[in-house]
Amino acid sequence: MMIDEELALLRAHRNNIGRYQRLLKTELTEVERRFIERRLSEERRAIEKLAASAFPLTLRTPKMTIGKATLFMTQADTAN
Repeated sequence: MMIDEELALLRAHRNNIGRYQRLLKTELTEVERRFIERRLSEERRAIEKLAASAFPLTLRTPKMTIGKATLFMTQADTAN
């Protein structure tokens, strides 16, 4: 896969994470909430897997850092 495609996929996963985080702030049924939380978890795993394969020489960061970075990028996108 080419780097541009990998970056586009990372961006798509990040956007999905932001969307799911916004949805979790709304009023949801328990079933809806569990579904969105599961999708959020899947998106985060997809980012980790893609980042590890796309950039294998980078150092591993703690999961908390990835979550904070994703939140920061999502907030920056919505501010623009």
